[in-house]
Amino acid sequence: MITLTPSAIERVRAVLNPKNGEMAIRIGVKESGCSGFSYIVEQAKAIDGEDLQFDQGGVQVVVSPEHLPMLEGIELDYRKDGLNSAFAFKNPQAKETCGCGESFTV
Repeated sequence: MITLTPSAIERVRAVLNPKNGEMAIRIGVKESGCSGFSYIVEQAKAIDGEDLQFDQGGVQVVVSPEHLPMLEGIELDYRKDGLNSAFAFKNPQAKETCGCGESFTV
């Protein structure tokens, strides 16, 4: 299960544009950063047949099955701090994170 906080749900609703075919938010990982993996958050225009789908407050969240083991139980939040804003991840699978918080190890 993947959980979005109320502020993350609000932000996703604000950035998805159904007129452009954006129907969901895709959460994934890629090899990157000093700790091994970094998160991907992007608008999804297509949902593959194997994708796992979660509904969070009316927002569709899509995850590739290959990424789910690294994302299982994750909480996605959206934070604003002055002029800065970003999605923030709370991942119970992460054994280590880098100092800047951009990458993690499982």
